[in-house]
Amino acid sequence: MSDDPRNMLCEDPDNTAIPVSIVSESEAAAAMDELDQSGQAYASSVGFTGATGQVAYLPGSDGRVGGVLYGSGGKQVSAEPFLAGALARTLAPGRYRIAGPAGENRLAALAFLLGGYRFENFKTQPVGRPQIALGDVIDRDDILRMVDAAFFARDLINRPANDLGPEQIMDAMAGLAERFGAGIETFSGEALQKGFPMVFAVGQASTRPPLLIDMTWGAPSAPKVTLVGKGVVFDTGGLNIKPGGSMALMKKDMGGAANVIGLAQMIMSAGLNVRLRVLVPAVENAIAGNAFRPGDILKSRKGLSVEIGNTDAEGRLILADALALADEESPDVLISMATLTGAARVALGPELPPFYCDDEDFAAAVSAAAAEEADPLWRMPLWAPYKSMLKSTVADINHISNGAFAGSITAALFLDRFVEKAGSFAHFDVFGWTPTARPASPEGGEAQGIRALFRVLSDRFR
Repeated sequence: MSDDPRNMLCEDPDNTAIPVSIVSESEAAAAMDELDQSGQAYASSVGFTGATGQVAYLPGSDGRVGGVLYGSGGKQVSAEPFLAGALARTLAPGRYRIAGPAGENRLAALAFLLGGYRFENFKTQPVGRPQIALGDVIDRDDILRMVDAAFFARDLINRPANDLGPEQIMDAMAGLAERFGAGIETFSGEALQKGFPMVFAVGQASTRPPLLIDMTWGAPSAPKVTLVGKGVVFDTGGLNIKPGGSMALMKKDMGGAANVIGLAQMIMSAGLNVRLRVLVPAVENAIAGNAFRPGDILKSRKGLSVEIGNTDAEGRLILADALALADEESPDVLISMATLTGAARVALGPELPPFYCDDEDFAAAVSAAAAEEADPLWRMPLWAPYKSMLKSTVADINHISNGAFAGSITAALFLDRFVEKAGSFAHFDVFGWTPTARPASPEGGEAQGIRALFRVLSDRFR
């Protein structure tokens, strides 16, 4: 697993941690003017201009490093505190503090810890890392709660499929259940086939049996919050097999499950006043003689018959059965998260997940929290006229549209057919991966949207 983020924190009671100033190109001249003579001479000698990624270790009076200038290019940390995330992968091992107002900004501290994530399960020689001292006004517990959850989700996504199957997702959830005193139930075999026929159909061709994992926590009388996450541990595409290039990252197709598990960890750690339920259909979409086929008609838990248009659109099938179960008890809030469509990436790219929600108040709260937490999300419409794209001549509904347009919207509309009783329903089509490292996001598995959702749920149910 990744290193404990607490190992990136240090105490600084005597104010001896090395101050780091994040300096843009437009701020470089003024920042250098504030240095003493030796600092100015050194910064000039290394050609410090504030360019992106530049580092100048300034000499102190005792011969040790007395301060650091870090270049942020054309961006200022006052406007983009997540720039501080790059420090965790740039600075040499040591004890640091972020200087200036950014040092009291919780997002800058959060970014530093998120940026220091490393997936080292299969590394034989882990390397050292810098540490940061938090400002006095920063809530350490709040920061660590969010970072712990993000690291947990990233770890799950980054594990290769030969190390993470449906049973290992169950083990991860069981570990959380034991830690927080939650209950957990698992459906498999005949019980899964009868109760969740689409989950069973998608996973039946794998040598690793499919599961539906059901975790509950909190007082039964509290408001009901249910999280549903797509847990496809590897997606070959089934009989509609993916080309090799498209299959390379399919270990991350359980990113929705990883994200809801991370969100659940935050909720339980904070002790929110909710009755939490987490449902994860965990399967491998494999190829064998008993694999489900294009043209098959599957029965769903809800009773709707579903025509299979493409076996590579399996995620919405397993989510539909899980959502039907969730909806049966009329939760106050129902959230689904999934690495569901390439269409979402075409529309918004890997950094900006779309979400779908017809509850105006809940959607507005999510959008506001996404901005406040620097956890980008973008609302997309559940455009009712596109329901006609899911028509089937032989079943109640087809699970894909008959054209190339609006793929993320039609996927969300399909899921919406399985939700009737929930107070608020929101679906998040996440990518779950950072293809190119950003300041607070190393390349690899990523938690998306869960900090924003935790903030919304905290405001409502604390």
